[in-house]
Amino acid sequence: MEELAWRKPSICGDGNNCPEVAITADGVLIRSSLVPDGVAQLTTAEWRDLVAAIRAGEFDL
Repeated sequence: MEELAWRKPSICGDGNNCPEVAITADGVLIRSSLVPDGVAQLTTAEWRDLVAAIRAGEFDL
């Protein structure tokens, strides 16, 4: 199994309640730093759609 390079937003600092992302040849993996075994896999297109929706404020409360 390939070693994944997990990254989290710089705003998280040393916090342990952050989203983490790993880019692979097959797509994008996302997880919570609180539950590192709970990984979701997105295609590149799904990842782009998710990022666009976040930037557009679709998930703002």
